[in-house]
Parts: sequence; structure tokens; C-alpha cells
Amino acid sequence: MTTTALPTQAAAPARRRFTVDEYCAMADAGILGEEERIELLDGEIVVMPPIGAPHEDGTTRLSSDLITRLQGRAWVRVQNSVRINDYGLPEPDIAIVRLRDDYHRQRPTPADVLLVTEVSDSSLEYDRDVKLPRYAAAGIPEVWIANVPARQVEAFHDPVDGIYQSSRVVPAEGKLSPRAFPDVVLTVG
Repeated sequence: MTTTALPTQAAAPARRRFTVDEYCAMADAGILGEEERIELLDGEIVVMPPIGAPHEDGTTRLSSDLITRLQGRAWVRVQNSVRINDYGLPEPDIAIVRLRDDYHRQRPTPADVLLVTEVSDSSLEYDRDVKLPRYAAAGIPEVWIANVPARQVEAFHDPVDGIYQSSRVVPAEGKLSPRAFPDVVLTVG
């Protein structure tokens, strides 16, 4: 009987990270479905949970209000991607970006973004623990997490070395303004 020696040390499997350009090429080739709720973070394709009615309603109300108030001053992008680095293309619920006429050729980058908002119904932990640090590391100046179940907004700003230096919680009926537009005062609903 012959015996075969098994290796004593096996190489650990490695993950293959995708760049934003590779991810977009897969989408363009039809490998990634147009209607799939996915985004690219740290080079990994993340499948997002379905959007529930409270999330839809919160996103619709806030985006409508911002579009009206920021007309001609900034673009309000709803569930569109932001290229935060070569391995990150998240799709925040709302992004307020500088006015530019070439977003059809190049997605917004952190230099374009004034505020990102994540409307969190079932995704609160993910938005807070995963996406927020990536936005800070990219230098996104301000992030709001609309905590739908608690009826409050967690506002973060002043990123330094990947960490937001300032934050506050604005309760229901509290007032909140984007730092880039202090004249735009919103009431947390």
C-alpha cells in the first residue's frame, strides 16, 4: 500500500478584489444585472437588502425637499453611485454634489460630494459600521444617517484620518442643515 503525504501547510485562499473600472465593465457586459441592488466596497461586491416602504418614503421625502431647496445650487443624486476610491463605488441613498455638467462621463468623487445621506431602516448597523468609516476615509465632508425606526438623524462631519471628528444626534422635530448650505433648514420627521 502506498501512502501519499499531505502538505502540512496549505495556502489560505485569497479574495479577488475588483476595481471600480472592472466592476463597471462587468455591469456594462451584463454580468451584473441592471436591477440588482449591489455596490462595490473595498473591492467586494455587496448585495444590499431589499428596500422597504419606510426607507422608500424617507428617501423620497428628503430628496424631494432637497431638490426643491437646492435648485441651481447643487445636484441631488438619489441612489446613484459615488466613486470614493479605486475599490469603492457605494450607492448612497442621497448625495448632494457640486454642480458639474459631466457626471454622465465621470461619476462624482469625494471632491464633488458635499453631503451623503443613508436612510437606514433595516441597514442601520451596516451604514454605521461599514459605510460610514469608508466615507470618512474618502474625505466625504458630511454624512447623515437617517435612523428611520428611531425617527432621528445621526450627523457626522469633519473627517480626519478616516474618522469623523464631530457628530450629533438630531431627534424628531429637531432642525438640521447641510453644512454646505446652512440656510437650508430641515425638520427631522
